[in-house]
Amino acid sequence: MAKPDSGLPKVYVQPGESRMVRKPVVLRTLLGSCVGITFWVPRLGLAAICHAMLPRYPAKPPPKPSRSAGRRYVDFAIRDLARQFDRLGVSRSEVQVKLFGGGDVLPVDEASRPTVGQLNCESALETLREEGFDVIASSLGGTSGLKIQFNTETGDVLLQRLD
Repeated sequence: MAKPDSGLPKVYVQPGESRMVRKPVVLRTLLGSCVGITFWVPRLGLAAICHAMLPRYPAKPPPKPSRSAGRRYVDFAIRDLARQFDRLGVSRSEVQVKLFGGGDVLPVDEASRPTVGQLNCESALETLREEGFDVIASSLGGTSGLKIQFNTETGDVLLQRLD
């Protein structure tokens, strides 16, 4: 990846946001139990990222759900980006997908049910598979947060573990 001080503009992606870009930038975010998923289409210079916080969109959504509210959920965010790729004529086989996060950054009782981080990882892997995406790289779980910087010009992701 280009050095963080490269001339590319830097865009911070907040929790619950997704971004799709056509111009080279560095998309940055911080992850704990959330998952960050990068999508890169070299042929088109097209890139996207989602920073999802919760595993599944509610079975009974609010009366007037919005796309922006739905992007907080792993399954919704992936499917939303998949539909955007479909509208642009991008085949799943040409999308390079990388998956990060889902850590247990807060103390948990070992005998308790699965953590939000674990559920986010499971939801991401399952939904990506259902949508026909192959994950080419990942760093999931653990007990520390992650800082990721996604260079949309090269498709490289710089990963930094936070202590």
